[in-house]
Amino acid sequence: MSLFSFSSSNEGHHHQHLDSPMKSLSITSLLLALLASEHTVSAFSPSTPILPRSSSTTTTTTSRSMVDDKTEVREYFNTEGFNRWNKIYSESDEVNTVQLDIRTGHDQTIQKILNWIEADGNIGGKTVCDCGCGVGSLAIPLAQMGANVKASDISDAMSTEAARRAKDLGIQNAEFFTSDLESCTGKYNTVTCVDVAIHYPTDKMSEMVTHLCSMADDRLIFSFAPKTWYYSGLKKIGELFPGPSKTTRAYLHEEERVRAAIEAAGFQVAREEMTGTNFYFSRLLECKRV
Repeated sequence: MSLFSFSSSNEGHHHQHLDSPMKSLSITSLLLALLASEHTVSAFSPSTPILPRSSSTTTTTTSRSMVDDKTEVREYFNTEGFNRWNKIYSESDEVNTVQLDIRTGHDQTIQKILNWIEADGNIGGKTVCDCGCGVGSLAIPLAQMGANVKASDISDAMSTEAARRAKDLGIQNAEFFTSDLESCTGKYNTVTCVDVAIHYPTDKMSEMVTHLCSMADDRLIFSFAPKTWYYSGLKKIGELFPGPSKTTRAYLHEEERVRAAIEAAGFQVAREEMTGTNFYFSRLLECKRV
């Protein structure tokens, strides 16, 4: 998932003017209080057993900050976060205006990916690893298009719900597992990681991109919340009024650094999109191996 903005354009380049500074503070406070992600830090590892919720999934070289971030994300999306975001990423009517806007933005990002893949017309029989699958918003339609999908999420509640949804639809070419991204191994034609980078601090983002690229034979589809002066300003204001429900940290990333990490891994950006609604924004990149 991505941070939420006040962009009035679907491309995220024009912004609404707020009526007053107090309105800006109150809306931004609500915005940050609701911050969380369907697509959490995760990936599928065919050679690794499913990790229990309480297992440590960090390596000895992982920073304490990253350990704390991963613990927060795992615990949040196994408890109250799951209940909240399972409703947002469904057709439930039990959502407020902000949550409905987030659903719309996320749906737009997913549809842009599906449009790319449909235009290529060659996903049938290809292997896909969806890293941070959430409740299966991307993995399930990819399987319906004929891909052989392996998908995982750090939250057992999320991956279990994704598997349930796939089973209800009669899907047999998608497997869902509970695991973190760092534990993923294997090679796939396409690796997808949508709205997960928001849980990774800047110093870990490059490692994350490198790891994802190492699994992709042909293509990586990756999204992140871009770090701009406007979005950074909103985030700083919101942090002054965190609210009781803001339980995971959010990280914005400079687009130049993301692109540099992609190029260093031997990939180049082939297609890109920007999705911006009132409370959601996400830069989407399709990267092809050079």
